[in-house]
Amino acid sequence: MPKVSVVIPAYNSMKYLPETLESVLLQIFTDFEVLIINDGSSDNIVQWASEIVDPRVKLISQKNQGLPSARNTGITKAQGEYIAFLDADDLWEPTKLSKQVRCLDNNPAVGLVHTWMLLINEQGKSTGRVMESNAEGDVWQQLVEKNVIACPSVMVRRCCFETVGVFDRNLRSVEDWDMWIRIAARYPFAVIKEPLAYYRQLSSSMSKNCQVMEQAFHVVIEKAFQSVPQELLYLKSRSYGCANLCLAWKALQSMNRDYKLALHYRQQAIINYPKLRYSIEYIRLSLATRALQLFGTHGYSKFLELAYALRRRILSFAK
Repeated sequence: MPKVSVVIPAYNSMKYLPETLESVLLQIFTDFEVLIINDGSSDNIVQWASEIVDPRVKLISQKNQGLPSARNTGITKAQGEYIAFLDADDLWEPTKLSKQVRCLDNNPAVGLVHTWMLLINEQGKSTGRVMESNAEGDVWQQLVEKNVIACPSVMVRRCCFETVGVFDRNLRSVEDWDMWIRIAARYPFAVIKEPLAYYRQLSSSMSKNCQVMEQAFHVVIEKAFQSVPQELLYLKSRSYGCANLCLAWKALQSMNRDYKLALHYRQQAIINYPKLRYSIEYIRLSLATRALQLFGTHGYSKFLELAYALRRRILSFAK
């Protein structure tokens, strides 16, 4: 049996999937299987997969059921002791699996290990921003307030899913956050403080997606606080505040750069959690929204290019 099962859900993802798979096959740790879950794609994924000669790579096709169900299929079919998740447009550093396997092997009580994550643009170029997290040990309180764990960075013991169940297939967004909260209620976490996963930021028509995401946030938060002790209920308003801050960013990152929607969600964030106005994320959001108002969509895109270039330079100096 392979030590690790890598689960890659794919729905019409051939634009990026070959590069994503290549980043897995370049891992220095080699005792793994790759389960690509074809979730009803209409592209040429079946033909492409039939030409892959590496026996560790398997294509599993199903009718379109959505991302949570595709991940659940991967969990069900996985043979590995550990399961790592990777979306079809994201990438890994070559040392990711080896460092995470070593961590779980050396810390048998840990249920999940994650890493820092570098943001890249649609062309795969670094934006210069690293999403850092120090969530380790008992992280439930930290995690229920805000999702600080990125799915492409995660490796989980398969036995965790036997304990807490699989992804909630009724959620159309933030299903990963729901899962991490459930695991965190039962297991300690570990973190490798290096950017070993690359998250590709893709523009989309976000007005509808924001509504879907808002509904999903509500479901996850209400579920998480169903049976918590009275002394922890203060975290609920913080959770809604951080969720609205996330939604504001999503509105700005949409194809139509909806700054009015971003302002709405920003206001909701402060109503729920007033102290957020002093956070770096809130200040960044406010500056970005103002820049979009001043410069327009085209000017804002140029502004982002300059900001990314500056951050890349700062990141290179830091190394």
